[in-house]
Amino acid sequence: MTSTPLPDMILEPMVRAALMEDLGTSGDITSRIVIPAGTQTSLQMRAREDGVVSGLQMATLAFRLVDPTLKIEALVHDGATVRPGDVVMRVAGDAAAILSGERVALNFAGRMSGIATLTAAFVAETAGTFCRVTCTRKTTPGLRLAEKQAVLHGGGFNHRFSLSDAILIKDNHIAAAGGVRQVLAAVKAQASHMVRTEIEVDTLEQLDEVLDEGGADVVLLDNMDSDTLREAVQRNAGRLVLEASGNMRLERVAEVAQTGVDYISAGALTHSARTLDLGLDFVEA
Repeated sequence: MTSTPLPDMILEPMVRAALMEDLGTSGDITSRIVIPAGTQTSLQMRAREDGVVSGLQMATLAFRLVDPTLKIEALVHDGATVRPGDVVMRVAGDAAAILSGERVALNFAGRMSGIATLTAAFVAETAGTFCRVTCTRKTTPGLRLAEKQAVLHGGGFNHRFSLSDAILIKDNHIAAAGGVRQVLAAVKAQASHMVRTEIEVDTLEQLDEVLDEGGADVVLLDNMDSDTLREAVQRNAGRLVLEASGNMRLERVAEVAQTGVDYISAGALTHSARTLDLGLDFVEA
C-alpha cells in the first residue's frame, strides 16, 4: 500500500535531532581523520531479509542534511515489498558525508520498515474479511507521525494521532465519571458535532448500556474472547463501528477478524515491531 508522503518539513526535525545526537559536539571524527578530503564514492542500501519498506523519505533527509550535494536515488517506494539483496536506494558523493549520515538513515529506514512489515503480516491475516487493522498511540515519543505513516505503508490504518483528535472514553474515564451513561450524557451535552466519540467497554452489559444511551460512534471491545466478540457483533447489529483491542497477537488476528468486528487495533504494530535488516554497501568498481 502506498500513501501520500508527509511534507519534508514535518519529518526534518525528527531527522535533524537524530543527526545532532549522533554527530555530537565534534562531528564524525572517524571519517574526518581516516578518509582523505574530497574522496568520492557510491553506496547502495540493500535489504537483507524479506519485508515491506518504509522510512526511505527519512533516510533521504538524513543524507541531504549532512550534505545537500549528495546524489540520492530511491529505487523503490515506501510500501514496496523487498527480498534479500534488493537495492532500495543509491547514494553517491563525498564518502565522509555519506558515512556520517549512514547510521541515522539506516536507523530510520530499518525501524519504519519493521513497522510496515509487521503491519503487513497483521493485514494478511484479515484476508477474506472486511476487518481493518489499525495502530494506537503506543508509539516512540517524538516519532508518532513517522511510525503511523509506516503503518499505512504496511497496509494498515491509523487510529487517532493525539488526545485532541477525537473523544476516546476509556475504563478510567468511566470509573472517574461514575459510569457509562454518565460519560455519554456528558458527551451529548458538551461535545462538538464535528468530533467523533469512541467508548471502551469490557462487558456485553456495558455494550448494551452504550446502545441504549446513544452518543457514541465507535465501541472499543476490550480484551474480549472471540465468542464474546461474535455476540457483541450480533447485539450491535451494524449500529455502531466496532473495534476489537487488547493483547492482539498476530496468531489471533484471523480468528478475531472472522467475528465480524470492523477494526482490530494493535499497539504491537509500533511498540513491538522488530527492525528490518537493511545495510549500506559499497558499490564495487
